[in-house]
Amino acid sequence: MGLPCTPTASSWMNLVERCFRALTAEAVREGRFGSVRELVAAMDAYLAQRNLKPKRYVWKAQGVDILARVQRARAAMSPQETASPSNV
Repeated sequence: MGLPCTPTASSWMNLVERCFRALTAEAVREGRFGSVRELVAAMDAYLAQRNLKPKRYVWKAQGVDILARVQRARAAMSPQETASPSNV
């Protein structure tokens, strides 16, 4: 499973979701299981095989850049100051 990049706006949850998506697609979806025990065994076997060649993910975003992006987003989402209506 390749992880080309994770945008700074993403979180570690994206990695967890990708792992479960791969598990579902490669070990569960096409399988036929007579019991929960068989399903768990298939999932364990998939994860054991996958863990033989683990790929470390290195976070490349700098904390300062992430915080600046969060502040810009907050500023964009905050209520804009509205001018009081003119007396006509």
